[in-house]
Amino acid sequence: MTGRVFVDTNILIYAYDKALETKHHRAGEVLLHLWRTNAGVLSTQVLQEFYVNITRKATPPMSLATAREVVRSYATWVHAPSTPATVLRASEISEANQLSFWDSLIIASAEEQGATIILTEDLNHGQRIAGLQIINPFLTPAAWSHAVGGTLTSSGRMTPDGPRSE
Repeated sequence: MTGRVFVDTNILIYAYDKALETKHHRAGEVLLHLWRTNAGVLSTQVLQEFYVNITRKATPPMSLATAREVVRSYATWVHAPSTPATVLRASEISEANQLSFWDSLIIASAEEQGATIILTEDLNHGQRIAGLQIINPFLTPAAWSHAVGGTLTSSGRMTPDGPRSE
């Protein structure tokens, strides 16, 4: 395992919104792998965005009670709260990299929590920002599975300990 892997909101949403079947399946595999390896991290911002979007924009929208349970379970992935220092760091990242403040806040949170990788489709795959590797898990499954320490099986499923019988 390379280190902690920060999960952006879109990955979490796809895991629970079945509207885009391929992304739903891949996001589910990613999150399962991160649960098994205890490598997943995210921020309060991600949980907030998830709750709002999954209860309003998902097809069909998730119930409020179910969304709260998902947030409660992923709360264990938040290892450091956002602070004024996080906001200031995000503003520096935004200015230095010509990124939106909200994307920069994701990067600052990942950095604070000791992540080495950010899984997202909102930033440029392969880019390095503030020492973090940006990986879009929907573009190149072999690259992201290798980056997070997993192995792809012949059917495209990822396992943390190598191939398993299907």
